[in-house]
Amino acid sequence: MILTFIIACELAFWLAIAAGLVARYPLRRPRLGLALLASVPVIDLVLLIATAVHLRSGATAGVEHGLAAIYIGFSIAYGHRMIGWADVRFAHRFADGPAPRKLYGRAYTRHCWGDVLRTSTAVVIAGGLSAALIWWVDDPTKSGALGDNYRWLALVWMIDFAWATSTLIWPRHAPTTHRPDTGHDVRHEGQDAQSGDLKPSHDSTN
Repeated sequence: MILTFIIACELAFWLAIAAGLVARYPLRRPRLGLALLASVPVIDLVLLIATAVHLRSGATAGVEHGLAAIYIGFSIAYGHRMIGWADVRFAHRFADGPAPRKLYGRAYTRHCWGDVLRTSTAVVIAGGLSAALIWWVDDPTKSGALGDNYRWLALVWMIDFAWATSTLIWPRHAPTTHRPDTGHDVRHEGQDAQSGDLKPSHDSTN
């Protein structure tokens, strides 16, 4: 039941983002769009309450309950980034905003280390929620699956940290095009290795 609820919440998360951006750009109703985007955190709260109530009713914690805590942690930590990702594309498509670009070089490395900070935040939140749910159940025989979250969270963090570290050793290089008239390789326009994280030039919530 909780697994189905998690899937429903994930769908609701993206539907709320899509509805908010449609209202903001194609429909030109920024206040409605902001209200719909502001509803996204409510979805996490509903999932948390449903998980807590289900466990309190006597259910034994399973993988799905641990997944709920992890999902909420990463949704809170990365929600702003995901909304920004979608906002840039909607702004480009419907409001003449700048086209999304891929990051290279130091800009991509900064981006990856920013993700390490976000993942760290997600790990702390998910770990804290797992501990709170263990306390809430107050029965070690029924909360063992929640304790498994700590190993998974540590593994996710180490993978993200290793990836960010690899960008210091093997930075991502922008593709180049060879120009026969000059005999030189030219970096593609709009793919500057020094460019920072992209943000839409229009008013946005990210």
